[in-house]
Amino acid sequence: MSSLYHHFVFNPLYNALIAIFTFVPWADAGVAVILITIVVRVILFPLSQKAVVAQVKMQQISKDLQNIKDKYKDNKEEQARQTLALYKDKGVNPFSGILVLLIQLPVIFALYGIFLYTGFPKVDTEILYSFIHIPENISAVFLGMDLTKKSAILALLAAIATFFQMRLATARMPLPAKGKGDASFGDNLAQSMQTQMKYFLPVLVFFIAYKISGVIALYWLTTNLFTIGQELLVRKRLSTLTA
Repeated sequence: MSSLYHHFVFNPLYNALIAIFTFVPWADAGVAVILITIVVRVILFPLSQKAVVAQVKMQQISKDLQNIKDKYKDNKEEQARQTLALYKDKGVNPFSGILVLLIQLPVIFALYGIFLYTGFPKVDTEILYSFIHIPENISAVFLGMDLTKKSAILALLAAIATFFQMRLATARMPLPAKGKGDASFGDNLAQSMQTQMKYFLPVLVFFIAYKISGVIALYWLTTNLFTIGQELLVRKRLSTLTA
């Protein structure tokens, strides 16, 4: 498993990073990481596009989902069947976003390993492809911040971007009706978890990004900004189609 990871993820990412310094000589490590992040997001665009569309459609069918819960509140089996039928009819996969996240994890681990364990900014020629030239200058500094070290500023920016991405993702999600005795414990728990995650996840991202290194914070910041822009475009396109 380790050899596959290095062969298909770590080594290609390392060589791509070094190649950027060769073809874009003015770039520093931050610019290189941003470019790599954009490339990764472009490669994942078909999957992430489906995830964003599914998320927006989930918000659009929220009233239908609530109607199913109310209608079949005493028949959980039929409730599940009708919910799955609604997902199928509307072309919604509520788990599509998980796949995008899982695919990105090896990239995050690889970036962490490159900046922390390969002696970066020195070039490790043992994992360098023969057609990749060693650049004359490699800088690990981005806007005055050494990406091999912790960065509270980048971690904070990553947390803020996460908050707005979560806020956008949960926009217009229905709240459980107050004052109704038939509101299920599951509905209340789901809403409570949704609210807590909107505020807890950015805090968690801050501490993780700060604890690891500035490069992970920069990657997370860039990918969140990309996701926010993508979701806004999808919302605009869907609203135009349904208008």
